[in-house]
Amino acid sequence: MQFQLSGQHVEVTQALRDHATARLDRLTRLDDRLTSLVMVLAIDKLQHKAEGTLHTTGATLHAEAYEPDMYVSIDVMFDKLLTQLRKHREKVCDKHKAEARHDERLYG
Repeated sequence: MQFQLSGQHVEVTQALRDHATARLDRLTRLDDRLTSLVMVLAIDKLQHKAEGTLHTTGATLHAEAYEPDMYVSIDVMFDKLLTQLRKHREKVCDKHKAEARHDERLYG
């Protein structure tokens, strides 16, 4: 999976990069069909913003988080992406199960 981390009006330090990659492991454990993640860290006045776009097979998920601390905003953004990814996986699994039940009724 490709991972791109950039900063807007903020320098991306090694500590921020390590924190983001540590949180990235949670996403990759949940789904192995992730294509790429693009993260942008920014500072808007006193708010620290973490924005992420996750590309997976069949969907593009996007999340933003505004917090007073950059590390907390990264954590909240990853939690939002994790929730969206779980919901997407449930939809895909339910769709295939519904199709299988439909086929059983036709042929069974």
